[in-house]
Amino acid sequence: MEEKVLNYKKNGIPMLLLFLCLSAAGIACFILGVISIEAGQSPVLFIIGFGYTALGWIPYMGLKAVKPQEALVLTLFGEYVGTLKDAGYYFVNPFCTSFNPAAKTKLKQSGDVDGGAGAVANNAYQQGTPSNKISLKVMTLNNNRQKINDCLGTPVEIGIAVMWRVTNTAKAVFNVDNYKEYLSLQCDSALRNIVRLYPYDTAPNVDTTGDGIADEGSLRGSSEVVAERIRAEIQGKVEDAGLEIMEARITYLAYAPEIAAVMLQRQQAAAIIDARKMIVDGAVGMVEMALERLSENEVVTLDEERKAAMVSNLLVVLCGNRDAQPIVNSGSLY
Repeated sequence: MEEKVLNYKKNGIPMLLLFLCLSAAGIACFILGVISIEAGQSPVLFIIGFGYTALGWIPYMGLKAVKPQEALVLTLFGEYVGTLKDAGYYFVNPFCTSFNPAAKTKLKQSGDVDGGAGAVANNAYQQGTPSNKISLKVMTLNNNRQKINDCLGTPVEIGIAVMWRVTNTAKAVFNVDNYKEYLSLQCDSALRNIVRLYPYDTAPNVDTTGDGIADEGSLRGSSEVVAERIRAEIQGKVEDAGLEIMEARITYLAYAPEIAAVMLQRQQAAAIIDARKMIVDGAVGMVEMALERLSENEVVTLDEERKAAMVSNLLVVLCGNRDAQPIVNSGSLY
C-alpha cells in the first residue's frame, strides 16, 4: 500500500476559536429561546440553540495535534484517507479516525517500556489508553537473549539490539497485523538463521560465507560481520512492513550455562598447550645453540651418550615448572 501524505493547512487554532464562538452563540440562543418560549414567542432560537448545544461537540473531533517525529494515519469509514506527518495543529474531517494497531503493544525497547519500572518481555501486553500516533523516531529494540546452536552444534546464548524506525506508515499499519510484534518475531528468526552459520570461536574446515571455501569467521571474532548480516536479514523480512533497520549490534554472547565450565576447561587446556609448545620450541633452540657453541669453541668434547645426557638435563631445566636445584659434580666427568 502506498503512503499518502496529507498537506492540510495548519488551521487548527482558527477553527478552534470559531467553534468556541459558535458554542457560545449556541448557548446564548438556547437561553434566549427559553426566554422567548416563556414570553409566548417563536421557539426557533430554542431549537437552534438546543440543536447546536447537543451536536456542537462533533466539530471538535476534527482537531488533530501532531508533534515532531510523529505521524497520524487517518481513515474515514474504513477507507485510508492519508497520513499527517508535519508537526502542527490541524482540522480534518470530524468523522476521520486515527488508526494504529500497535498502539497498545509494549516491547522491551527505548521509548516503549513501562517507565523503566521493570523488565518487559517481548510479549505484548495491554495498559491504559495509549495514543494512536505513530512514532517516526529511531527506536532501539533490545531483543531477549536466546539459546541457539552454532554451526558445530554448540549451544550459545546471544542477544542483539536493533535500531529501527517507521518509514512508511501505510505499510506499517495495513500490511501487517502489528508491526511491533512482527519486528520482534523477525528479529528472533533472523538471529537464529545467521548464528547457526557461524561457530562460537574459530574452527577448521568451516565455511561461513557460503562460497565453498573454509574461512576463519566466528561469532566471537567476526561480530561486526555477523551483526551486519543480521541487520540485512531483518531488513529483507520487514521491508513490506514499512520499517527500516538502521543497525544491529550483538549485546551479549556466551556459551550456554550447561557447557560453559567444560568450554572454559577446553580454552585453558588449549592455552596451556600453546604455552608449552612455545617453551619447548625455545628450549630446543637453546640446546642446539649450546651444543653448537661448545663444539665451535672446543670447550669440551662430548660423545653421543654425553650429548644425549646434556640435552636431557637442559630440557628438564628449561621446560620445568619450578626452578632447578643445581648439583655440583666434584668427580670426573667420565
